[in-house]
Amino acid sequence: MNLTIPNLLTLLRMGLVPWFLIAVLQGDSIVALSIFLVAGISDGLDGFIARFFNQRSVLGAYLDPLADKVLLTTAFVTLAIPGTHSGVLIPVWVTVLVLARDVLILMVSLVLYLTHQVTRFPPAVISKLTTAVQITAIFLVLVSGISEGVGELATTALYAVAVLTVGSGLFYIWHTNRLVVEKQGAQT
Repeated sequence: MNLTIPNLLTLLRMGLVPWFLIAVLQGDSIVALSIFLVAGISDGLDGFIARFFNQRSVLGAYLDPLADKVLLTTAFVTLAIPGTHSGVLIPVWVTVLVLARDVLILMVSLVLYLTHQVTRFPPAVISKLTTAVQITAIFLVLVSGISEGVGELATTALYAVAVLTVGSGLFYIWHTNRLVVEKQGAQT
């Protein structure tokens, strides 16, 4: 196992998730927001260090997106529970869309690997945009627990998350179908 500085930062980010969860469940919006910001900074920093100092690793390629998914999933689920914080409540249907898309991607990736030995799934632009909007929405929801003036913006961001989540899910299905057709064409 190659524990580079970026990998250690990613593990730190994963270690922050329980503290984030505790802060949200205790209704401490400032602490939850602070932890979310530290996690975001560590995410950017680990990526920068990995690229700039050539510290990319196979472990980091798996850990980094996993850390992001764990934090975002935790945030979407807990911030959809009534009474967890004083700001905008994430609608359950938005959380279900986000989780369903992630499960769909995971299941399709597994099937592609098992049936066609496809091992590379480079993220599409729409997927990266969806993740960026999800992070922004969580940030705004957390800020809405501190400042009431952000509520409408947070709600708008959550609708954008829903639209992009559906769009990226549909893109992923289309792209996966194209991969299978190309793979089958190459085998004949």
